[in-house]
Order: sequence, then C-alpha cells, then structure tokens
Amino acid sequence: MLTELESLSQNIGKLITISQRHNEARLALEEQLAQSRAEVEATRTELALLREERDTLQAERDALSAKIDDAQVRLNAILEKLPRGRAHNEPDNQLDLLEPAQQEVEAQGDVTRHGENA
Repeated sequence: MLTELESLSQNIGKLITISQRHNEARLALEEQLAQSRAEVEATRTELALLREERDTLQAERDALSAKIDDAQVRLNAILEKLPRGRAHNEPDNQLDLLEPAQQEVEAQGDVTRHGENA
C-alpha cells in the first residue's frame, strides 16, 4: 500500500507539473492573442485613416479635373471669338501689309545693299 501511495503521489506531482506548464502556455497564448488583437485594431485604425486620405485625394483630383474641364471650355470659347488666322496656303509675311510700290523700293534697296557688301 505504501508503494501505491508513493506511485500515486508521484503521478499527482507529474499532473501538477503538467498542469502548471499548460497554465503557463495558456497565459503566454492569451498574451499573444491580446497583442495580436491590439495589432489588428491599430491596423484597422490605420486603414481607416488611409481610406479617408484616399477619399480626400480622390475628391481633390475630381475637383481639379472639373477645373481643367472648365478652363478648357473657357479657352475654347475664347479661341472661337478670336479672328481666324490665315489659311496654310496664304503667305504669312508682314510685307504684305505694305503698299506694293513700297515693297518694290525696298526690294531695290536690298539689291544695292547686297552689292555694297560684295
């Protein structure tokens, strides 16, 4: 009977040791779980801030796009009011504004100047 009591006592000691290890492991896991939950909450908060920033930037982008569109409409309206330029086949020469006689005088002057430089 004494050996049975000693055996029983040893088994109870082993069970207590195992129970303590399990309890320590459970506490460690609970601590890890608490840390993980805190990280999840911090990530959710950061995600909410990033979404808010994204929404703000999208609103800004949309506002700028609307301003660009408005400016384009205004520019096109201004361009429509301006007189039409010359067609591509018409010469763009400021001498066309001078009288024909004055153009001939200037042409003769160019000839004599070239002769003087030679």
